[in-house]
Amino acid sequence: MTSNNTEHPFAEFIRILGKGKKGSRPLTQEEAYQAMRMILAGEVEEIQLGAFLMLMRVKEETPEELAGFVLAVRETLPGIANNTAELDWSAYAGKRRHLPWFMLSSLLLAENDIKVLIHGSASHSGNRLFVQDMLTQFSLAKADSLEVAEQQLQTQNFAYLSLEQLCPALDRMIHLRSLMGLRSPVHTLVRLINPFNASYSIQGIFHPGYRPVHQEAALLLQQAHMTVIKGEGGETERNPDMQCLAQSVHNGVLSEEIWPALFPRRHVKPEALDPKQLIQVWRGEINDEFAEASIIGTTAVALKLMGKADSQEIAQHLATEYWHKRDKNRY
Repeated sequence: MTSNNTEHPFAEFIRILGKGKKGSRPLTQEEAYQAMRMILAGEVEEIQLGAFLMLMRVKEETPEELAGFVLAVRETLPGIANNTAELDWSAYAGKRRHLPWFMLSSLLLAENDIKVLIHGSASHSGNRLFVQDMLTQFSLAKADSLEVAEQQLQTQNFAYLSLEQLCPALDRMIHLRSLMGLRSPVHTLVRLINPFNASYSIQGIFHPGYRPVHQEAALLLQQAHMTVIKGEGGETERNPDMQCLAQSVHNGVLSEEIWPALFPRRHVKPEALDPKQLIQVWRGEINDEFAEASIIGTTAVALKLMGKADSQEIAQHLATEYWHKRDKNRY
């Protein structure tokens, strides 16, 4: 802690953000990088961290700020061979209206020789289901480290890595939501980390306004291929009852496309969520048209992103083929 007469070095970043309507401005990418470096190194007082996160929340983060934050986070990660994962999949929102059907999409891709890394967090929001808690339904174990995740990707084409293992400091910050009552920039930047530098990244958000921010931040981070959608519940999951706008980056070029709704009318949400239904749907023990359409539709978006299909129609057809040919006894 600095003395009462000496300004703390982090105070400059708070002043930039909080100097009133006319005096404040966003951080540059370099300033954001330096600020996050200090936070991750434990060089910031708790009161400063709270002020910083809430000032960022009020003004909302820019692509440049997100890129700076992500670069600082990546510096803290151990060296992992690039492209160990082919598809980076963030899962931080949790589901409360429907089960996390996108998990089956990721397993379907893994079954078809695509190495998928999901990274997410445990319960930082009440009454939501998180992927981490669903793994046991499939007799899968979360990775205890990036090294274990790398091994799992090599042996089973799928790994789940928790934010707690990925970056403990960010994990602590994301759990401040219950204390602050609001989300913070952490909820955005974690989706962009891409810890294994996968060539393809797929992201879901809840607030539509964040789509272009993710897209432009991915461009600044030189992400080769990325797609972001307004996913069901904020997760990377296509809602088959609604049209889906996907905004992408491909080799430095921004693009967008609309995937159509798959049903003319919306389904009634289930009265209760039973995680056992995830494995039951995979095994074909129960039929659920909403679930299957969600799984296939989400898989199709990923296949189009990865260049496995040249059109939406071909991607949808290929995803459907994957689903019908899946090994129902695999899990």
